[in-house]
Amino acid sequence: MKAHTLETQSSITPLKALEFLKEGNARFVNNLKANRDLLQQANETRAGQWPFAVILSCIDSRTSVELIFDQGLGDVFSIRIAGNVVNTDIIGSLEFACKLAGSKLIVVLGHTSCGAIKGACDHVELGNLTELLSKIQPAVYQEKDTQDITKRNSKNVDFVENVAEINVKRSVKTILSRSYILEQMVEKGEIAIIGAKHHLDTGHVEFYEDTLIADLKQVEEKMI
Repeated sequence: MKAHTLETQSSITPLKALEFLKEGNARFVNNLKANRDLLQQANETRAGQWPFAVILSCIDSRTSVELIFDQGLGDVFSIRIAGNVVNTDIIGSLEFACKLAGSKLIVVLGHTSCGAIKGACDHVELGNLTELLSKIQPAVYQEKDTQDITKRNSKNVDFVENVAEINVKRSVKTILSRSYILEQMVEKGEIAIIGAKHHLDTGHVEFYEDTLIADLKQVEEKMI
């Protein structure tokens, strides 16, 4: 399998990019890999890159997007930060990936048993980590299923996973609300954005289809 070129990247629609990732994850889950010559891909991409998607994920060592989506060199941009939180630098990177480098899909990817999410659930404060975890706190407070105050902590698996899902969905909205460039690209159908969660126990990536925003109508509906 060869690396993407400008021509192949240009021919990919946002929804086709999503299908590529779903197909790649299915290969990963079934312990199958596309036949790639990585050295050849390195040579093919030395003069330029044309990734079809950009994925914002956690720094967790078990969540390498190139592996879990079975992608090769030059296929995807990977932005990694603890808790897959959103800040100005992250949004700037997404704008570069889509507006300047031609990526067609943004994925906000959380994962199960996330240490950053657990830290936010426990209101951990530690140096500069405090500021990072504060970006997850709104998701902690938004979780309403867990009413017992004694169970609103990292020891409660259901609470942690609920917060992780909310955090991903909040990030999808935050990206669009803070980037006029990306919002306009979505409205024009040039890119799409979706949230997802990687299940560490199975390798399966669960896409939150209710977060998919791919056109003007969906932008208006999801931003209400």
